[in-house]
Amino acid sequence: MPGPLTRPIRSATNYRQRAAGISLVELVVVLAIVSILLALTTASVQRVRAAAARTACANQLRQLALALQSYEAQRGAYPPGVAGDRDPREPYPFLAFHARLLPFLEQEPRWAEVEAAFRTTKDFMADPPHTGLSTAMPQFGCPLDARVRTPQPARGRPDQLRGLTSYLGVEGTNSLKQDGLLFLNSKVRTADVADGLSNTLALGERPASPDFLFGWWYGGWGQDKDGEADMLLGVRTNNARTWVPDCPKGPYSFTAGKLDNTCDVFHFWSLHPGGAHFAFADGSARFLRYSADDLLPALATRAGGEAVALPD
Repeated sequence: MPGPLTRPIRSATNYRQRAAGISLVELVVVLAIVSILLALTTASVQRVRAAAARTACANQLRQLALALQSYEAQRGAYPPGVAGDRDPREPYPFLAFHARLLPFLEQEPRWAEVEAAFRTTKDFMADPPHTGLSTAMPQFGCPLDARVRTPQPARGRPDQLRGLTSYLGVEGTNSLKQDGLLFLNSKVRTADVADGLSNTLALGERPASPDFLFGWWYGGWGQDKDGEADMLLGVRTNNARTWVPDCPKGPYSFTAGKLDNTCDVFHFWSLHPGGAHFAFADGSARFLRYSADDLLPALATRAGGEAVALPD
């Protein structure tokens, strides 16, 4: 008869070594898989957050555009982009259009504070009583820009806090031509928009300057007491070299920018990748890519007579 079946006897030491070797390989594989999953998850989360911020930003811009429409319907003209100080009868010199829209954004108490402040003094830089100057209004800023959530120190001075905006009025080509919807002392009516409300830009994105001297929602002088580069901007704005002498004269175009580059105050751009949001006079908001720069001069004018096909 054949002998009993026998199996090689492995020592406990050999078994433990083999088990340990397998566990180490498995651990490396698991760690690699987890790392890949984390990378994919992080990328997905970032995309979702970016998409949510883009949607929120467009909605805020749309609300401002609708407030502009309501203002025009009630007052017979869109608000001035900013009012000058040459007319002594002007009750709100250098007040930005954002502040004038407060009653149409369910901010009546805030508007009452603005009126009371100007009754006390027409110097909008006197804070108090012009506490709006140092008040943050997040609805006037893109959610991607954390700087709009709290007042920021102008040029690093903690005693000069400013509330910022990411949304500027489109004054047309530039402050000299005043061929857009909102500019110095503007009183444009719907009937004046001969190019059509759906083909005329009203608002666009541009973050505030790194030193926080440009981009105040409450009011401001701009480059030459015209509001330009502060709460207003043209699609071919020039640098007057008064406040930013180190930047090229221009004209500037619609292109990407950086938060630490002061020269980027002279053109529309956003923190969203690839382009920026614009609101049209009909109350709609669209995301335009930087490749649409050639179309902006036609879209920015209210009565240029150009035929423009918006990109998909």
